[in-house]
Amino acid sequence: MMRLKPFLFFLIIPLFAFTVVHKYYISVTQIDYIEESKSVQIISRIFIDDFENVLRERYDENITLAGDDELETTNLYIEKYLTEKLKITINGKEANLNFIGKDYDADIMKCYLEIEAVNSIESMEIKNKVLFDLYNDQQNIIKTKINTKQKSFILISQNDKAVLNFN
Repeated sequence: MMRLKPFLFFLIIPLFAFTVVHKYYISVTQIDYIEESKSVQIISRIFIDDFENVLRERYDENITLAGDDELETTNLYIEKYLTEKLKITINGKEANLNFIGKDYDADIMKCYLEIEAVNSIESMEIKNKVLFDLYNDQQNIIKTKINTKQKSFILISQNDKAVLNFN
């Protein structure tokens, strides 16, 4: 029995090492080209608490997302932040992102953006720095559906852009 105790001790300790809660910093952005409407539609899904933290640090420490007491300026701050951190270049020209709005789904905020008057896409550069200024281990997953082709990639602070060619 005495030899069994040290054996159990060394068997159980590694199990506890892997049960520590780890917080992941991830956003998912879906980018679709809708040929019929000549527009690029973007839905960015970001954890509410992470986005709230960055808005508090950059703009107003009283910001609360997904609550009844949301400030009137919240949408302006969200739009300002997203248009600074998310840049899309189509066919060599930087596109104007129009912030359509947001909604909440459990602990996720969905932000809706659109690029209008896009006749065709031959190339697209996507730069997504959302939350990189607050979290070093932030990962931004990008999923695209453009010209019937689907592509996905992960952007990190050391590699924050992707270039897609459709020639």
